[in-house]
Formats: sequence, C-alpha cells, structure tokens
Amino acid sequence: MNRITRREALKLGGFAAAGSSLLLPIALQHRGYAQTAGSPQPRRFQVKLPLPPVLNPVRSDATTDYYQIEMQKNQVEILPGLTTEIWAYNSITPGPTIKQRRDRQSVVRFINNVGTPTSVHLHGMASLPQYDGYAEDLIPPGYYKNYIYPNNRAATMWYHDHAIHDTARNVYMGLAGMYIVQDDLELGLPLPKGEYDVPLVIQDKLFTNNGSFIFDHDNHQGLMGDVILVNGAPYPRMEVANRKYRFRVLNASNSRSYRLALSTGDDLIVIGTDGGLMSAPVRTKDLRIGMGERYELIVDFSKYSIGTQILLQNLGLPNNKDYDGTRQILRFDVVRQETDNSSIPSQLRSFQPLVASSAVATRRWTFEHRNDRWEINGNGWDKNRVDARIGLGNTEIWEIITNGRDWFHPVHFHLFDFQILERSSQPPLPYERGWKDVVYLGEDNNIRIIARFGPHNGKYMMHCHNTVHEDHDMMTQFEVGSGGADPMSAPAKPLPAPSF
Repeated sequence: MNRITRREALKLGGFAAAGSSLLLPIALQHRGYAQTAGSPQPRRFQVKLPLPPVLNPVRSDATTDYYQIEMQKNQVEILPGLTTEIWAYNSITPGPTIKQRRDRQSVVRFINNVGTPTSVHLHGMASLPQYDGYAEDLIPPGYYKNYIYPNNRAATMWYHDHAIHDTARNVYMGLAGMYIVQDDLELGLPLPKGEYDVPLVIQDKLFTNNGSFIFDHDNHQGLMGDVILVNGAPYPRMEVANRKYRFRVLNASNSRSYRLALSTGDDLIVIGTDGGLMSAPVRTKDLRIGMGERYELIVDFSKYSIGTQILLQNLGLPNNKDYDGTRQILRFDVVRQETDNSSIPSQLRSFQPLVASSAVATRRWTFEHRNDRWEINGNGWDKNRVDARIGLGNTEIWEIITNGRDWFHPVHFHLFDFQILERSSQPPLPYERGWKDVVYLGEDNNIRIIARFGPHNGKYMMHCHNTVHEDHDMMTQFEVGSGGADPMSAPAKPLPAPSF
C-alpha cells in the first residue's frame, strides 16, 4: 500500500499530507513563528491551560442521567492567528468531560453531523456488546445512537471514535473526550479535589502553514506530530498555588508514547492506573505512558517558592520521532500561596491480586507486521472470526508478544481489566501494579497478564492502540460466555431524534 498523497488527504476533509509544508510566509514570521520546514512552531507557554467543560445532563431521574453530544465540524484557533478544522464532540476538542457517580447509569446520545461514519467507544467501561463501540457498529451521517453505560467502577476513562479502518483519522481530527466515574470511597479520601483535580489530555499534531491538520500515517507505520497539545492548546502554561494537585493524564495521541518527568527532577506520585486508584501511592522520577493509557498523578508544588516555573517534560522513548517541539509539554507557574488541606493516604483502595494458579487456561497473542499489514497471530480483522472463547467468570493468563524491534504496541482489551504478572520475565514497573486495560508492549517484549472475564457475555475487541496499526489491521475479537447480545443489535437510527 502506498503513502497517502496530498490529493487524497485533501479529499479527507481539508487537512494536507506530510511533506507539503514550505518555509513560513513573512506574515507568520511577523507573528512570532519560527522558520521551519515542519509545522509552524508557536512560542511556548503563552496560552493558559484550557479545561474541557463538564457536560450537564439533559435530564435525570432516580437511576439515570441523560446526556446529548453532537459530532460536528468546527473551525477553531489552535495555533495563534491560524484556523484549523476539527471534527469534534459538541464542536470542541477534547470534547466535554462527563463526570458520573458509580452505579448511576448514563444514557449518552451521540448525534452524527460530522459527515463521516463514526462509532463511539467508552474506553475503560464494561459496557454491553451493543453499546461498546464495536468497530463495525457505525453511526452514519444524519443518524444518532443512544449508548447505555453502567458506570460500574470508579476510574478515569475516555470516549473516542472507533470506526472500522477510520479510527486514526477520526480521533486525530478531534473525536476524543474524558469520562470520569467517582465513588464514595474516592471522594472520602483527602486527595486534591475540585479545581485541584485536573484532566490533562496529551496529543501531538502536524500542521500546514495555514493551520490545517496534516494526516500522514507514514505508509501505515504511525503518525507522530511535531507540536504537543494539552487539552487542545499548544504548549500551555498552568498557574498553580504552592500546594498539591491531582492530574488525570491521558495519552490521546495516535502513535506517540511519552516518558513524563518534571524538570526539577522531583517525584511524580502515581495514585491511579487505567482501572482507578492503586492500593498505595508510587513515587517515580519518570513515567512511561502509551497511547490510550491513563495515569493519575499527584504533583506537590508546596516546596516551590512563588515565581518558580516547572516543566512537564517528555524524555523520549525508542521508536518515537523526536522533534524540537516534542520534548516539552506543559509549564507550571507557581503564582500564589494557599493553605492545603489535602494529603496523600498511604493506603488508597484495597487491591486483590489474581493468583496465577487460579487460571484455567493460557493463551498467546503475537503482534507483528507481516504481509504489508499489522496482524495478531497472523490474522487481520474479520468480524466473522472469533479467536478466543472464554467462560464467563473464568480466569486466564494471556501472553502478549512482539517479535519486532521497530515498533511498540499499547494493547487494549475491551470489557475486562487485568493485572500484569511479568514483563520479559521481570516484575511489572511499580506504577503498573494496578488494574489496567492497556498494556505497553515494548520492543521484543513478552508480557504475561491475568484477568477474570466478565461481567458480560458477548463478543469484544482487542487491538493495538496505535490507531494507525489498529486500522491496518491489528485488531481481533474474543467471546465471553454464551448468549450475549450481538454487537450490532442496537443500530443507529435516523434523525431527528425524539426527546429523552
């Protein structure tokens, strides 16, 4: 298959192919942009960190909150003075944040007015098959679908497009947003709350000189940008008080992983993984985060004097394309003094390790590049093929393997959370020892995970969360139990939608 051309890219909706950037026009140079053969490079740390708005329900009853989100195109200013077309939830990217309480049901209506087929996956939610965002279960333009979510555990999740063979493009154009579920235990802990509990959605982008996104998957290898966005803003700054903050960090990039660290060399205090709070905090100087992973961090600014500036840096990882603009992410400016009543408990949430001896089966999954496509166990995606059938409630060990040194694969499993038993015969990293739904499969890694399968019967997907690899064709499905709903059994309906 050939590299996407400029003409093909323009047909996809106004963004251009890589290699089209020229030296910056005089007008852009006068606005403070650096001379570059890549994306226009804005001055860093000039924009305040934006926070995605929290979405209010359309209505609520005793058990359920009803939300509505419209997928649509919009013209926005991401790079100062330039206009970018986005495809977005409620016209913003990241989309609005949904905050929910555990065991209170959500019904979220997604309306497709973006002009291309979509599918919505709430990543991290144990949804029924027909509401899981199955890649073939599309919402055509001019249609809507109501997704039902049980909110059965407290964790930082995210919703994003999952359309078959177009996930990379649709997510890159802006179809991603945060979804947070909390429970009484978490809210009862003395952790930072309210304005001190902050989402950080990290992405990398390529831009033309007129501000349009460049979508170039490098012959199905991956898409790595040279401008870092946080919550949709390039290299923002965040004004903080000299106290503790909780950050919910999501890597929503298509193909780039990050190794996060503070410029001061101080600790990042990890309190949560994909599946919610860990059993106890873990201190680390740096943290690796692959695409689709979430980590919850505490940064304690109390040791810094007013006027201190601290960078959140990316120290880089193998097989990532490094640019001058990809080593810095965000700047924290300590601007005021406040009393801090929060603290970090030594125990967070009880954690019951799964025991390897309880597993009833072991399966092996090999992720590799063959036949000009990305494959799992030598196969690409086929909606009519099921590669594993697992009894509901069974515990199994899965070995996740890659034989290549040219790429890493963050592997995501729908429906269930797991624990990492070992990574290439070594224990998992300390901050990985919680419930996970994405495992970072590094070069030549052999990873063993253990999981108990449920809580639902049905067919679910597993795939690489390099969305370019997922689209071409590193995705398969497994089936839990029997008698589960068909993933296609609640199809989208044509607009107009009735009132909730």
